[in-house]
Amino acid sequence: MANFSVHTIETANVDSKPLLEDSKKAYGFIPNLHAVMAESPALLEAYKTLADIFDNKTNLSTTEQQIIAMTNNRLNGCTYCMAAHTSIMQAGKVPEDVIKSLRDGTAIADPKLEALRLFAEKVNLQRGVLSDGDIEELLAAGYTKQTVFDVIVGTAFKVLSNYTNHSADTPLDRNFSRNEWSPETKSVS
Repeated sequence: MANFSVHTIETANVDSKPLLEDSKKAYGFIPNLHAVMAESPALLEAYKTLADIFDNKTNLSTTEQQIIAMTNNRLNGCTYCMAAHTSIMQAGKVPEDVIKSLRDGTAIADPKLEALRLFAEKVNLQRGVLSDGDIEELLAAGYTKQTVFDVIVGTAFKVLSNYTNHSADTPLDRNFSRNEWSPETKSVS
């Protein structure tokens, strides 16, 4: 496997430096994902821009955003993002039962949130080829047509990070290590 650098602000490409500085301001440290992405300023900017759009321009709550992110992380087998997003969910006060369900790939007790989880799963597994019935089930649960497309935004966001982590074998940050995950993990650490 190619050995990808975990860049610092000093070692990063000149176009990645301000993006890493922004990450450090936002998180208090530079997540290894961002440090690896700094190899390609285009990737890092695309990821950060899409993350901002997903977080701030969709009609989704924090919990709903994390349902989409974590469903994709789990289905794509991204151990880094499963741990990182578990930490994000804990900080965002996502209910523990929802976190456990997302880590385990089991049903969420809340029927509306479960409908969203199932829809996000279908978008991923069916590569966006959805039936009218798939969309109608989401709408019947109380979501809107906008939500259909917001799920696609979240899925695209996770493709950028999940695929980067697979390609670069991104090392897990110490800040996320307590939430380490593997496909065999069955609960929050």
